Amino acid sequence: MSSFIKSQLFITLPYPTKRFTSQSIIVTGSNIGMGLEAARHFVRLDAAKVILAVRSTSKGDAAKKSIEESEKRFGVVEVWELDLAKYESVLAFAKRAKSLDRLDVVVGNAGVFPFEFAMAEEDELTTTVNVVSTLLLGVSLVPKLRETSVKFGTVPVLTFTGSFTHAQANFPEREAENIFERLADGKSAKMNDRYPLSKLIQLLCIRELASEISKSSKEGRIIVSTINPGYVDTAIMREASFPYSIFLFFLKHLLSRTAEQGGRTLVHGGEGGDETHGQYLDDCHIGQVSTFVTSEDGMKTQRRLWTELSVKLERIHPGVMRNV
Repeated sequence: MSSFIKSQLFITLPYPTKRFTSQSIIVTGSNIGMGLEAARHFVRLDAAKVILAVRSTSKGDAAKKSIEESEKRFGVVEVWELDLAKYESVLAFAKRAKSLDRLDVVVGNAGVFPFEFAMAEEDELTTTVNVVSTLLLGVSLVPKLRETSVKFGTVPVLTFTGSFTHAQANFPEREAENIFERLADGKSAKMNDRYPLSKLIQLLCIRELASEISKSSKEGRIIVSTINPGYVDTAIMREASFPYSIFLFFLKHLLSRTAEQGGRTLVHGGEGGDETHGQYLDDCHIGQVSTFVTSEDGMKTQRRLWTELSVKLERIHPGVMRNV
């Protein structure tokens, strides 16, 4: 708790200055909050194309207008539809991205924090959006990132918004014969714990993705990382009900970072650097994951999750795992 308070109140996150000249960047969940502010930074920092990947294109258009008005750069921002609750939307987005001349940075920032159990596709909504579809999109974009690396002699970045709450997750489902099937069981689901658990599972899968990319013999280098933006004042927990909503009200006013400050951490993740590959980035530095993640049990669970996820992604889009 003391390190959390120190991070939130006493650490000043560096204001982004590294240029993204000529680069094409995708930011998911970028019509509001820190995703929007990260996109605004990327435009300010001379990116050639910034794609707002959003569920609502009308809200995306409003975000585009906001960025153009503040940064006075036009013809840079594009709004593309992406609904992570629907596999069809994810695959259509990835197919559209193939038409890009280059893709330098992907910030997988979109996520949900529901408090009621609901299914989306074949999994519980939080699992579908924060884990399955997020990784489906990431793996689907790997070939374009590699192509960019080879074509332009660069090292593109695939980075995801994680959370410090991964360390708070309870994960009894890891003992099940099939982890994802157990997570989709509404009778046993503990939704108050589901967001932290989704971020733990996401972190484990991203670590395994980074490992697999490191071992790959395919041409083109990619940096893969996870970002912890800290506790940021966003709308992600808007569905919280009383009395938890009261706790969040005070937490927000006492400890939260602004969306702009959260956006700085996303931009830092997008900057890449060999030292960040496979890492958990905290306060714009390489941070420490929970003890479970690096334990023998954690590493075993990581491999199991990756195997199950790979089978699931192959079923959704046959051949997609060959991208890795």
